[in-house]
Formats: sequence, C-alpha cells, structure tokens
Amino acid sequence: MGARTIPVNEAVGTVLAHDITEIRPGEFKGRAFKKGHVVREEDINHLQKLGKENLYILEVKEDEMHEDDASYAIAGALAGKGVKISGEPKEGKINLVAAHDGMLKVNREALLEFNMLAEVSCATIHNNSIVKKGQIVAGTRAIPLVVEKALVDSAGKIAGSVSGVLTVKEIRRPMAGVVITGNEVYYGKVKDAFTPVITQKIKAFKGEIVGIYYAPDEVGHVENRIRELVDAGADLIITTGGMSVDPDDITRFAISNVSEGEVVYGSPVLPGSMFLVAYMNNSKLNSSIVNRQSSLIPILGIPACGMYSNITIFDLILPRVLSGERIGRKELAELGHGGLCMKCDECRYPVCPFGK
Repeated sequence: MGARTIPVNEAVGTVLAHDITEIRPGEFKGRAFKKGHVVREEDINHLQKLGKENLYILEVKEDEMHEDDASYAIAGALAGKGVKISGEPKEGKINLVAAHDGMLKVNREALLEFNMLAEVSCATIHNNSIVKKGQIVAGTRAIPLVVEKALVDSAGKIAGSVSGVLTVKEIRRPMAGVVITGNEVYYGKVKDAFTPVITQKIKAFKGEIVGIYYAPDEVGHVENRIRELVDAGADLIITTGGMSVDPDDITRFAISNVSEGEVVYGSPVLPGSMFLVAYMNNSKLNSSIVNRQSSLIPILGIPACGMYSNITIFDLILPRVLSGERIGRKELAELGHGGLCMKCDECRYPVCPFGK
C-alpha cells in the first residue's frame, strides 16, 4: 500500500479515502464524512474538532482493495440461502440480514476459520436464533483501510466451501398430534396440565393441533394413539409424561416400538433431562417438516417439567425440528454447554444464555 499524509488545512479539494467517524457521547456515533467526499473549506474546522490534523491520501495497488470494497466482497461470500446484504458499507462495516422469517444457522467451524484470518472479521448473533425478515444477523468488515486481494479471496473460499457461513431456514407450520399418557390423567384422578402448554407453543409457530388423545400406562394403547394421529394427518407427534424410570412409565417403550432408527433418550439440559427424540417412518406422508431424504415424522417426548417450567428443552428443539433439522444424540449432547436454565425471577428467554 502506498500512502502519505497531508495536513488537514491543505486538504481542500482532495478526496477522502475512507469514512470518518464522529462520536458525541450520549448523542451520536456514526459517519461524519463518507469515503469519496471532496473536502471543502467549511469542512476543515469540523475535521479538526474530530481530532483530524492530518488525512490519508492512498494509492491502492492492483493487488489491494479498499476496506469498503473488501467488506462487500466478503459479506457476499458469508451470506448463504436466506441471508442478504443490507445497504452499503459504512466505516468499513456492512450488515447481513435475514431475507425471510426463520431460524438462523451459523456454521461455527467455518466462522472460526474465517475469523482466524488476519484483517477481516465477522460477528453474528447466536446459532439457532429465531429471526424475522430484515433482522440483522451478522456484521462483517475489513479491519485495515486497505486489504490484500489474496486475503479477501481466502475469506471467500472459506465461506464458499460451506455454501455460506450464515443461512436462514424456513420454519414450517406443524400439524401436531398430542398423546397425553398416564393412568392418573386417563382415569380422571389428575387434571391434564399439558394440553394448554403444548397448544400455546404450537400456535406460536402458527401450527395446528390435529388431535389430543389420552392413553393409560399401556404400551399398546400409546402405540395405537400415535398411529391414529398420524392417520389423521399429524406430521409431528408430541407425547407427554411417562418418561421417567418408574415401572409405570412406559411411554418411551411405546415410542421405540413405532419409531425407526435410534431413539435418543436423555439430554444434558435442565429442565428437560428426560427428553426423548425419535422418528417414525411413513412413506405416504406429505408433510411440511419431513426430512427431504426420507418420510420421517418427528416424535418428541416431553417429561413432566414441561408442565411447570416456562422454558425447557422442548423450546430449544421444536423450532429446529420444524426447520427440517434431524436431531440425534450429537445435537442433544451439544446443548450441555449453556443447557442449565438459571430460573430467573423474570424470564427473558430467548434473550438469555439458556441453550446458547
């Protein structure tokens, strides 16, 4: 990079090579002068108030890029499906926003590799965040005023190798079938407390409840209720209760009998350690949330904590399932870091560390 400085009082008629930031504590922080601005006589006093006694005059070589051009290039590489660039670079930084409502997916390994490069950076919101159209999901920038093109190319290759470090997946509207298990509820000894909770959480995703069936602690009975709900059009099965190690708690065995593949029981999340995830095969199902490679209906088993805890592992997993993600042992195990709910006096979820 060829560069020289020029005294600000000699800069009238020159073109600014970069944005100049102004900070007025408690009032304003932003761009005072834009890259490309032609310095006028009346600008000199303002520039001096910003502490500028000298200005950069740059000569960008063929193998170099200005920070704004570099930021725009790397932003385009970072943005995968469902993510787009917002506006133009300001002070070397540019934002990426959600192109539609959905769930943000961040390839954390690729993001780390990207940020290990010198002179470029990208900061994102948390992986698996539910986002709205137009919401900022990341900001990226080239750090120096001039960046080598080779570095920008390297950054682009990292992002391109994973089809974009950032993507937003659409969250489908579920058609949920619910099976409330337990003799105490089935025979009317205890009032069902699960139905209003599950209904509210499904409707939060604009979903529908296909049916709510009750079943005693009998494996065959629970199996039949699950199959009946699938026949009625359910593309998501939710079972409640019967998930502990007590001899009467047989729900997980019924789920195992109707499922295909691994039944993942237990998670490193509190509340929700006795959560269960399985998948049922129904090749005839035309579901909005079926895995593209196979006709799999997710089955989510919610333990008793779902009745009395506002937020549980169910709230972490449900949107991921609805976005088409296949949840297995690894996905649950990864939740251990940050999987402890702090039971705050005022719940602020999802603006909190739980599940992050």
